Amino acid sequence: MKGNMRIIRRLINALLAMILVLGFAKTAFAQESETAVSAVDTVWVLIAAFLVFFMQAGFGFLEAGFVRSKNVVNIMAENLMDTTMTTMGFIFLGFGLMFGSGNGFFGTEWFFLQGMPEVYPGLTIPTLAFFFFQFAFCAAASTIASGLMAERTDFKADLAYSFFTGLIIYPIFGHWVWGGGWLSELGYMDFAGSSVVHLVGAYVGLAGTILMGKRKDKKFGHTIRGHNISLAALGTFILWLGWFGFNPGSQLNAEPGAISLIVVTTDFAATTGAIVAMFLAYAFTRKWDVSMAFNGALGGLVAITAPCAFVTPMGALTIGAIAGAISYFGVDLMEKLKIDDPVGAFPVHGLNGIFGTLAVGIWAVDGVGLLHGGGFAQLGVQLVGLLACTAWTLPLAFGMFYAIDKIIGLRVPAAVEVAGIDMAYHGIGSYPEFTGYGLESDAPIMKDVLPAPTD
Repeated sequence: MKGNMRIIRRLINALLAMILVLGFAKTAFAQESETAVSAVDTVWVLIAAFLVFFMQAGFGFLEAGFVRSKNVVNIMAENLMDTTMTTMGFIFLGFGLMFGSGNGFFGTEWFFLQGMPEVYPGLTIPTLAFFFFQFAFCAAASTIASGLMAERTDFKADLAYSFFTGLIIYPIFGHWVWGGGWLSELGYMDFAGSSVVHLVGAYVGLAGTILMGKRKDKKFGHTIRGHNISLAALGTFILWLGWFGFNPGSQLNAEPGAISLIVVTTDFAATTGAIVAMFLAYAFTRKWDVSMAFNGALGGLVAITAPCAFVTPMGALTIGAIAGAISYFGVDLMEKLKIDDPVGAFPVHGLNGIFGTLAVGIWAVDGVGLLHGGGFAQLGVQLVGLLACTAWTLPLAFGMFYAIDKIIGLRVPAAVEVAGIDMAYHGIGSYPEFTGYGLESDAPIMKDVLPAPTD
């Protein structure tokens, strides 16, 4: 009996010891997890970044479909190299200016990605993962501009403006909003970039197209149709898919409820944007113009980008519907203003970037937006942010393009524009069997439209 009691006591002591050890281990693991990188959050943010990066293909196909066949290679080359040049600018200075510690106007560290912490402050992901996600956003901003300036921009100028956009234009305003700058201190809200990405990119492109003027054969009031609606359709679907990384990825963690809401609001806005734009096209032209539906969907996506985490799904339906109308009527507005925008980029990214930013102050829940008990306070803050974006981006973009024009030239020669940029600047066409330049030996026939050597 005594032997049995000793065995029982030993078993109890062993069990208590095990409980104490496991309890200590659990506490130690919990303390470590509070400061360590989260694998789940990191994988989610990187997958979202991959989707945002793939949006470059969406922009490329959309713009290629909306330009003429003689300029398809050029627009695809611009989309590819926009990405690379923006990357270099963002590496050199942009990321540090945007997210490094500094003051309310710009960051003063992490240039050339030096001195960064292993884990981004306040998050549970590596700083390099955060960098890659943010670089993909920056690349999207510079690519937006290429659509506005399509079919007449010198390729060297495209390389230059892309680099400078990633170097300073985009990151400075981004610091004000997302890097702890003065607008964030003011309470300005732009969850995923209606203003930071889309409006900045649209303003850069607007400055460029205003300085260059219209295409040689453009007559305002008459549309120059794109050469391949199938490419534009593919681009639209790729962009729609990419937005499911763009918006919910901006949560920067894998919090299930938050990212689920954002996915739904994003999709709902695109849906009503496409529907309204399509039906407006039919109401005014008696044609089901699918190109307008493409831009309506994209306009809805741009508009929901700022408020996607702050509004209800029903609010997103309303926002998307209004954005679809803005996309449709915005095309006519650009024609009346005599601004040549070949792909309708400014109505989609510019006008809806403005609307989406203001939508936060109207539809945001929890006592923030006008329609949810917040009064006009947040709407006023959003307006201040829009004015700041305009005051920073437009003058700097005009100055940048003016300098580019004087130093290396902004626009292709008139003969190149008429014949097409593809053969003159890239030596290859998208459809060589239909253009008569199918063989390499045919290329010299284009020498008459090549720009004269400058060296």
